[in-house]
Amino acid sequence: MFDKIAKVVRRYEEVERQMTDPAILSDHMKLTELAQERSDLQALVEAYQRHQKLSEELREAETMMELEDDPDMVAMAKDEIDSLGEQIEALEIEMRRLLIPKDPRDDKNVYIEIRAGAGGDEAGIFAGDLLRMYTRYAEGRNWKTDIVSENATGVGGYKEVTMSVKGKGAYSRLKFESGVHRVQRVPITESQGRIHTSTATVAVMPEIDDVEITLDERDLEITAEFSSGPGGQHMQKNATAARIIHKPTGMMVKIQSERSLTQNKRLGMAIIQARLQEMEEEKQHAAVAADRKSQIGTGDRSEKIRTYNYPQTRVTDHRIGFSNYNLPVVMDGDIDPFIDALTIADEAEKLADVA
Repeated sequence: MFDKIAKVVRRYEEVERQMTDPAILSDHMKLTELAQERSDLQALVEAYQRHQKLSEELREAETMMELEDDPDMVAMAKDEIDSLGEQIEALEIEMRRLLIPKDPRDDKNVYIEIRAGAGGDEAGIFAGDLLRMYTRYAEGRNWKTDIVSENATGVGGYKEVTMSVKGKGAYSRLKFESGVHRVQRVPITESQGRIHTSTATVAVMPEIDDVEITLDERDLEITAEFSSGPGGQHMQKNATAARIIHKPTGMMVKIQSERSLTQNKRLGMAIIQARLQEMEEEKQHAAVAADRKSQIGTGDRSEKIRTYNYPQTRVTDHRIGFSNYNLPVVMDGDIDPFIDALTIADEAEKLADVA
């Protein structure tokens, strides 16, 4: 661990040196970049400096205890040694945590894609319930949400719906929501009072600023369609909705949330790029994930990550065995207890990898 910290300290010193270079001072973009890097490294460097100071005080206290004959002074030195040892241990835990690489996507805006799974109409209704849950959660954090693509059912649900969420830290809070969500309840369409099990799939994709996945327009089938409102009535005479199919993967989006065809086309392509980027990153992480005994599950889309049991008013996250017995509050957007527990479990796993 300390070898890694030494490299960080050297880099921090190099960044500080560069920030006094006249050539850098005249380059606002480079100076801003270095200032951000220094800020990212500062907490670890300060913790290390504090650790060095306490370690020196500990050595002095141990030397004093060895040389001292006065029992009172020996007892005082022992108390100081115990206190310093506890502080040093806490600092080492903190330094391990600070060594965990920050996910560069954590502060990004996201697209949440919800698809009805097994369960027919009830699965579509559940997809709508999840959409409301995430919308309420975003509202509670003063994030902005917009429905950018939807395929509604005739019973108040969705076959598929995509929502954009814009706000600081959106991806860091919502990234653990990806996976299969399962609901157990008596559907409103059930006349016999039997409990049914249905599923919906959630995918959380960070918005891409610097596009790493490039789209070849030859791979896209783009059609202009009329934007339709309730009951299928045309909202306007011009065809402004954009329907885009990515032919190599078969993925399709239909965007009608913007005012013009050009804007809808641009947004649709951004969503396809985000989906492709997510697919590529999943491929890259698959081999690593298979070898790790993760406390929070593999993140595989086929894994049932959470069950919403209405008869027992219980919500259980199977990745960490965490349950909440206030289902109505959860469905109203109070999912922070799950997100916090998953974040802690993820951090604990990563801490184990920091030697």
